[in-house]
Amino acid sequence: MSAEPLQGKTVRSAMQLGLFSCSADTDLRALARMMVERQIHSVVVRGLRDAPHAYGIVSDLDLLAGLEDPRARVASDVVAADVVSVRPDNTLETAAHLMTARGTAHLVVLSPETGFPVGMLSSLDIARAAAA
Repeated sequence: MSAEPLQGKTVRSAMQLGLFSCSADTDLRALARMMVERQIHSVVVRGLRDAPHAYGIVSDLDLLAGLEDPRARVASDVVAADVVSVRPDNTLETAAHLMTARGTAHLVVLSPETGFPVGMLSSLDIARAAAA
Protein backbone atom coordinates (compact mmCIF):
# COMPACT_ATOMS: atom_id res chain seq x y z
CA MET A 1 0.00 0.00 0.00
CA SER A 2 1.33 3.42 -0.89
CA ALA A 3 1.82 5.66 2.14
CA GLU A 4 0.18 8.65 0.39
CA PRO A 5 -3.46 7.82 1.31
CA LEU A 6 -2.38 7.66 4.97
CA GLN A 7 -0.08 10.66 4.99
CA GLY A 8 -0.88 13.13 7.75
CA LYS A 9 -3.54 10.93 9.34
CA THR A 10 -3.25 9.81 12.94
CA VAL A 11 -4.38 6.73 14.80
CA ARG A 12 -6.87 8.96 16.65
CA SER A 13 -8.64 9.75 13.36
CA ALA A 14 -9.25 6.08 12.52
CA MET A 15 -9.33 4.15 15.81
CA GLN A 16 -12.35 2.65 17.48
CA LEU A 17 -12.67 4.51 20.76
CA GLY A 18 -13.35 2.18 23.63
CA LEU A 19 -12.87 -1.54 23.54
CA PHE A 20 -14.44 -4.77 24.59
CA SER A 21 -12.72 -6.74 27.27
CA CYS A 22 -13.12 -9.85 29.35
CA SER A 23 -11.36 -11.46 32.27
CA ALA A 24 -8.67 -14.11 31.82
CA ASP A 25 -11.05 -16.81 33.07
CA THR A 26 -13.85 -16.08 30.55
CA ASP A 27 -15.10 -19.29 28.94
CA LEU A 28 -14.30 -19.54 25.21
CA ARG A 29 -17.97 -20.02 24.31
CA ALA A 30 -18.87 -16.82 26.18
CA LEU A 31 -16.03 -15.06 24.40
CA ALA A 32 -17.32 -16.33 21.04
CA ARG A 33 -20.83 -15.07 21.88
CA MET A 34 -19.42 -11.64 22.78
CA MET A 35 -17.60 -11.40 19.46
CA VAL A 36 -20.66 -12.49 17.47
CA GLU A 37 -23.15 -10.27 19.31
CA ARG A 38 -20.97 -7.19 19.03
CA GLN A 39 -19.59 -8.05 15.58
CA ILE A 40 -16.00 -7.55 16.69
CA HIS A 41 -12.78 -9.32 15.76
CA SER A 42 -10.74 -8.88 18.94
CA VAL A 43 -11.15 -8.60 22.69
CA VAL A 44 -8.74 -7.32 25.32
CA VAL A 45 -8.18 -9.84 28.12
CA ARG A 46 -7.60 -8.33 31.56
CA GLY A 47 -5.88 -9.75 34.61
CA LEU A 48 -3.21 -11.97 33.12
CA ARG A 49 -0.36 -13.37 35.20
CA ASP A 50 -2.10 -12.52 38.48
CA ALA A 51 -1.61 -8.82 37.76
CA PRO A 52 -4.81 -6.79 37.51
CA HIS A 53 -3.33 -4.36 34.96
CA ALA A 54 -1.64 -6.95 32.75
CA TYR A 55 -3.54 -7.57 29.54
CA GLY A 56 -3.43 -9.44 26.28
CA ILE A 57 -5.61 -9.73 23.20
CA VAL A 58 -7.67 -12.51 21.66
CA SER A 59 -8.42 -12.14 17.96
CA ASP A 60 -11.07 -14.07 16.09
CA LEU A 61 -8.31 -16.30 14.67
CA ASP A 62 -6.93 -16.98 18.17
CA LEU A 63 -10.43 -17.93 19.26
CA LEU A 64 -10.88 -20.32 16.33
CA ALA A 65 -7.58 -22.03 17.15
CA GLY A 66 -8.68 -22.34 20.78
CA LEU A 67 -12.03 -23.84 19.87
CA GLU A 68 -10.19 -26.57 17.95
CA ASP A 69 -7.83 -27.28 20.87
CA PRO A 70 -9.45 -29.57 23.47
CA ARG A 71 -7.07 -28.22 26.15
CA ALA A 72 -8.18 -24.61 25.66
CA ARG A 73 -11.04 -23.67 27.95
CA VAL A 74 -10.76 -19.97 28.82
CA ALA A 75 -9.48 -16.71 27.31
CA SER A 76 -6.07 -16.97 28.98
CA ASP A 77 -5.50 -20.26 27.13
CA VAL A 78 -5.60 -18.54 23.73
CA VAL A 79 -4.52 -14.98 24.51
CA ALA A 80 -1.69 -13.28 22.67
CA ALA A 81 0.20 -11.72 25.56
CA ASP A 82 2.65 -9.96 23.23
CA VAL A 83 0.32 -7.09 22.42
CA VAL A 84 1.36 -4.61 19.77
CA SER A 85 0.27 -1.11 20.70
CA VAL A 86 0.24 2.45 19.43
CA ARG A 87 -0.71 5.83 20.81
CA PRO A 88 -3.49 8.04 19.43
CA ASP A 89 -0.96 10.57 18.13
CA ASN A 90 1.03 8.00 16.12
CA THR A 91 0.59 8.19 12.36
CA LEU A 92 -1.43 5.61 10.47
CA GLU A 93 1.72 4.98 8.44
CA THR A 94 3.46 3.89 11.64
CA ALA A 95 0.48 1.73 12.62
CA ALA A 96 0.35 0.07 9.19
CA HIS A 97 4.08 -0.63 9.35
CA LEU A 98 3.71 -2.19 12.83
CA MET A 99 0.87 -4.41 11.65
CA THR A 100 2.86 -5.60 8.66
CA ALA A 101 6.10 -6.12 10.57
CA ARG A 102 4.44 -7.94 13.48
CA GLY A 103 1.90 -9.92 11.45
CA THR A 104 -1.18 -8.64 13.27
CA ALA A 105 -4.45 -7.08 12.18
CA HIS A 106 -5.23 -5.39 15.51
CA LEU A 107 -3.35 -2.83 17.57
CA VAL A 108 -4.30 -1.76 21.07
CA VAL A 109 -4.35 2.02 21.42
CA LEU A 110 -2.83 3.15 24.73
CA SER A 111 -3.50 6.41 26.52
CA PRO A 112 -0.30 8.48 26.57
CA GLU A 113 -1.24 9.70 30.06
CA THR A 114 -2.01 6.39 31.78
CA GLY A 115 -0.58 3.71 29.49
CA PHE A 116 -3.89 1.82 29.69
CA PRO A 117 -5.85 0.61 26.66
CA VAL A 118 -8.41 3.15 25.42
CA GLY A 119 -9.27 1.78 22.00
CA MET A 120 -8.47 -0.54 19.15
CA LEU A 121 -7.17 -0.02 15.63
CA SER A 122 -7.74 -2.73 13.04
CA SER A 123 -6.44 -3.18 9.54
CA LEU A 124 -9.98 -2.44 8.33
CA ASP A 125 -9.89 0.91 10.17
CA ILE A 126 -6.70 1.77 8.29
CA ALA A 127 -8.26 0.66 5.00
CA ARG A 128 -11.27 2.94 5.67
CA ALA A 129 -8.92 5.88 6.31
CA ALA A 130 -6.98 5.15 3.11
CA ALA A 131 -10.20 4.99 1.08
CA ALA A 132 -11.53 8.30 2.40
